[in-house]
Amino acid sequence: MIDRERLHTIVREAGRIALERWPGNGHALHAWEKSPGNPVSEADLLVDRYLRRELTQLLPAAGWLSEETTDAPDRLAGGLIWLVDPIDGTRDFVHGREGWAVSVALISAGRPLFGLLCAPARGEFWHAEAGQGAWRNGRPLVASARRELAGSRVPADSLAGVDADLRLVHKPNSIALRIAMVAADEADLLATLRWGWEWDIGAAALIAREAGAAVTDAFGGTLNYNKRDPRAFGVLVSAPAIHEAAVARLADRAAEISARG
Repeated sequence: MIDRERLHTIVREAGRIALERWPGNGHALHAWEKSPGNPVSEADLLVDRYLRRELTQLLPAAGWLSEETTDAPDRLAGGLIWLVDPIDGTRDFVHGREGWAVSVALISAGRPLFGLLCAPARGEFWHAEAGQGAWRNGRPLVASARRELAGSRVPADSLAGVDADLRLVHKPNSIALRIAMVAADEADLLATLRWGWEWDIGAAALIAREAGAAVTDAFGGTLNYNKRDPRAFGVLVSAPAIHEAAVARLADRAAEISARG
C-alpha cells in the first residue's frame, strides 16, 4: 500500500529542514504568536509545505489535516488521511531547546496505521505500524510495566497536591515526545486534562500502543481520528496495569474541566 522506506525518508528530511532553522544551532528565526501563548515560526510553515507536497505525492488518495494548514471538509470524504504537526513543541523549538519533533501519522478508517516522530535535536527517530510494533532508532520499544500508580514517573512541570505520590521527570514541550516517553519506559504515566488536537497525539499514540502502553482519552475512552471536530478531551497514556487507577483518579477533574468547554 505504501513505500515505507520513502515515508521514513520524507519524515527524516522534514526533521533536517527544521533542524537547519533551529535556534539551538545558532540560527536566527522569525517567530510570532498565532494567539496568546501559541507560537509559530517560519520553520513550522516551511516543514508543513514540504510534508504536504511529498506525502501527497507518496499517497495521493489520502486527505490532509495539519496544525499549520487551513482545515478543508473534503478530508472527511475518504478513509485515509495524513495527520501532521510539522513541529510539535514549537515553544521549545523557538527557544533553542531540544524538546520538539516532527509528527506524522497516516490514519485509516479513524485509526492510526503509521506513526512517525523525528526529533533531530535529540538524535531520535521513532516509528510504529499498526500490529507490527514500535521502534526508536531501530531498537524495539517496550512500554512501562509499572503495576502501582503511586511512585509513577510523570513528565510534568508540577503536580497537584492530590498527586504528591507521583514522581516528576523531565518534560519536553512536545506532547508527542511525552507520550513516547511511556513507550520507551522513561515515564509510567502521561495525562492531559484539556481539549487537544488530533495532530498532537496521532503518531505518538500509535507508537505508545504498539510498545504495549494503554492509550485513551482522559475518561478512558477510545481515541478516534479524522472527526469533523478534530479535538479530543485529554489523553491518558500509561503502563496497562495502572491505567484504570489513573482514570479513576482523574475522573472528577476531567468531568469538571471538560464541562467548561
